[in-house]
Amino acid sequence: MISLNQQQIKDKIYACWIGKNIGGTIGTPYEGSTEFRDVKGFASEKGEPLPNDDLDLQLVFLTAMEQQGPAGLSAAVLAEYWINYITPHWNEYGTGKSNLKAGILPPLSGELYNDTWKNSNGAWIRSEIWACTAPGFPQIAAQYAFMDACIDHGMSEGTYAEIFTTYLESYAFFGTDIRDMIERALEALPADCRTYQSIRLAIDSFDKGLTLREAREAIVEANKDMGWFQAPGNVAFVVLGLLYGKGDFKQSVLSAVNCGDDTDCTGATVGAFLGILYGTAGIPEDWREYIGDKINSIAVDASYRSLPKTCAELTKRTMAMIPSVLKAHYLDFTWTDGSSDINAVGWEDYYLERIPSPFQNRTKYCYDVPMPPHLKATVCFDREPIVKPFEEITAKIVFKNEFPDPRHGLVTLHLPEGFEGVSYDHHIFLMHECPRHTDGVTTWSVTLKAGEQVQPMNRVIAEINFPGRPMPALIPINIIG
Repeated sequence: MISLNQQQIKDKIYACWIGKNIGGTIGTPYEGSTEFRDVKGFASEKGEPLPNDDLDLQLVFLTAMEQQGPAGLSAAVLAEYWINYITPHWNEYGTGKSNLKAGILPPLSGELYNDTWKNSNGAWIRSEIWACTAPGFPQIAAQYAFMDACIDHGMSEGTYAEIFTTYLESYAFFGTDIRDMIERALEALPADCRTYQSIRLAIDSFDKGLTLREAREAIVEANKDMGWFQAPGNVAFVVLGLLYGKGDFKQSVLSAVNCGDDTDCTGATVGAFLGILYGTAGIPEDWREYIGDKINSIAVDASYRSLPKTCAELTKRTMAMIPSVLKAHYLDFTWTDGSSDINAVGWEDYYLERIPSPFQNRTKYCYDVPMPPHLKATVCFDREPIVKPFEEITAKIVFKNEFPDPRHGLVTLHLPEGFEGVSYDHHIFLMHECPRHTDGVTTWSVTLKAGEQVQPMNRVIAEINFPGRPMPALIPINIIG
């Protein structure tokens, strides 16, 4: 049985949102700085936190979780909320939204036509909601963080960066050693990605005794080929803030902000992490009084009525989701007035091995499809899903069968005009998941050939009927002309 001290968790989550507002408000006036700065505090009006998309998008995703339930969330579901309520069209937000409207599902929506921005900062700045709804369980939080990040960053550095910050912030609920938490969160990333390498450079620079400015310059130099507003360098600035700040809230936030670049993002993330780590007692009283409790929004449609207006309200709604998130992942849970205990007997042996890395068995040309209960499907291409007239392309559908028994499926293809299914099986047998014996994964493939006329978006539907089950699986195979 998982037990969490209700007052302690509430205090940490509230401090997370207050810290997010503090760091974002201090950093916003200096966003885009290319030089090392000497910021010492607020440059804004007292009691009026500056609006920040870093927080706004999380408010929408919280509502998605409330309305759809944790088990009902997917990248495709979050994408629907994105289109409906998130207004900005700049950078990766705009590219991802444009791709979604064209029928390109995530993670492809974050990959295609997005070389300039898929490695940037829009994802890792919105990781707190996932960490706070799975406190102490970063493997669970990271599943949701991937759904979120891949919408506008695909399988690129922006997504790696959000996995890192999600792990870091989830660990902070029960961690004590900042350096240890950074190292542990880093283990969630592949060692050959630029985000990993930049964070490692930040750690090494600190260990070598470089000054903050010297460490900052080393990171800028290592990432100059990527340019500004990119995730690897800015997440490394967050790490510099935490290391050189030596646990002090003010010094840490200001150290990150003074590194320049995406200063609202780096300051806000440092503030949120330290808020979780220390609770409200760790936030300097003068800064907490100056920022107040209000949430000001900038990136959500004004007609959206479900936004929390204060950090207190946001905390209450975040807290309400924790039992649902943990129970959706097979964890018995209770609130307690005593000590927290997150060590469920047997859970790690049985369940942790069943939580794949968000990047496992994927290429950047894959996307997940919402399915009937107990069945998951991912559509994968071996190249960009773009075809010319008379060209062939192969798609694979990877199924994960969580039914208690194997399944026979009967496959029917519904093809756009002019398209032909050149090669595919009309029958599929889905192995079921049996821990330590079979993983329940089955792959089905189809080769498709375009006709003389190819539309801008060509949607093939693979209809799979399972005898004895009321709902067919309808899987879109979306191909761009």
